[in-house]
Amino acid sequence: MLEGIIRESIGKKGTKALRRDGYLIANIYGKGLENINAAFKMNEYVRAVRNKDTLAFAIKVDGKELSVVVQSYESQAVTGKLLHVDLMVAQPGVLTTYNIPIVTVGEAIGTKNKGLVHMAKSRVTVKAAVENIPNSIEIDISTMDTGHSRLVRDLEAIDNVTFLDSDRVALISIIKAK
Repeated sequence: MLEGIIRESIGKKGTKALRRDGYLIANIYGKGLENINAAFKMNEYVRAVRNKDTLAFAIKVDGKELSVVVQSYESQAVTGKLLHVDLMVAQPGVLTTYNIPIVTVGEAIGTKNKGLVHMAKSRVTVKAAVENIPNSIEIDISTMDTGHSRLVRDLEAIDNVTFLDSDRVALISIIKAK
């Protein structure tokens, strides 16, 4: 379980001091909950996010255990180092917006015909309760040839999950290599 500390100072000077000491600045929020300004050790946070099995993962801040989902993050443009992360508390039974990753399955026929797999979107936006969301959405691309694409409307419906992206948005397409 990832353990963090509460930030006393939320100003620029305190934030810079924490970053210098190897901490990642985080804001934790949820519907009907008080916002928590926290900080996590950078290496521990990266390890916890990479090794998680589900979209939500457990953290412990100020003695409270919370299940959270990464909503957004900010990274340094040149180095790619994480600067800030927004974590939303995953509350059971509460409908919330989540970004579910897309995973491709199979090898497209079009890649053998000098085509390339182009992922237009790597995540799909859905609205659901945390207990109903899948860890990822799998799309079978083994029947796709050059010029074919998969749209949001081509995804199979999931019980108690609403897709918020427009149904004509392309997710994956096979394009011709130049």
